[in-house]
Amino acid sequence: MSARTLLLTALAMLAFAGNSLLCRLALRETEIDAASFTFIRLLSGALSLWVLLQLRHTRQPMAGNWPGALALFLYAAAFSFAYLQLDAGVGALLLFGAVQLSMLLWGLLRGERLSPLATLGTLLASAGLLALLLPGASAPPFSAALLMLIAGIAWGAYSLLGRGQGDPLAVTAGNFLRATPLAVLLAVALSNQLQWDGPGLLYALLSGALTSGIGYAIWYSALPGLRASQAATVQLSVPILAALGGSLLLGEALSLRLLLSAAAVLGGIALVLGSRQRAGS
Repeated sequence: MSARTLLLTALAMLAFAGNSLLCRLALRETEIDAASFTFIRLLSGALSLWVLLQLRHTRQPMAGNWPGALALFLYAAAFSFAYLQLDAGVGALLLFGAVQLSMLLWGLLRGERLSPLATLGTLLASAGLLALLLPGASAPPFSAALLMLIAGIAWGAYSLLGRGQGDPLAVTAGNFLRATPLAVLLAVALSNQLQWDGPGLLYALLSGALTSGIGYAIWYSALPGLRASQAATVQLSVPILAALGGSLLLGEALSLRLLLSAAAVLGGIALVLGSRQRAGS
């Protein structure tokens, strides 16, 4: 892996973890509501991605489709409402686990077969998520956890829908643009609850333009220098970065339950990815 690819990959992972931190910070510390945050994030993400497309020499138009946009909207909305109650690290772990397990389940439904090592990894990751959700003093609120699991499933669906759709940046830009009117409808439906302030708007803009739009662009720039197994494995760092950021920047507790669940979920997924890498070699 070249130094350039390593740097781009590190920046992309920081951006993805930053989404959790910015959303949690905005909804905990400012006046902005979840629907407004979702709308601003999608709109600013669409604008930043459009600008990046215009800066290209080829000036490729936006692409994407409505099924992808709907999955993106469901992810963004459920993500925002979940973070009304979840800590950054817990939310990122639930999101990441649901993304990976939902995509794995889809593969199984389409006839893929798991090796014994991958089966063990799947069971371990599933047990880690279940342990995090079991009742107890340090358990996250169930409704918020369920919303984040829905967000993860939606992002898994978005990833599957995006396979083979062409240029990833153009597809993502078009899907962000199409998802924005859906966020407007959500805001209209909750118009009696809308509120915001300057800091809240700033965090939403940063989440959309910087950690979403530019973050995805950086990730797509890094991908050509990564093997598929490396690209999948490096994303294991995102929940860890979010948990550390939540602890250092937001004063959130790193509970024993979270640490053990993270070890089970991320370790289980690592086993699945490792078994696929050996099978493909």
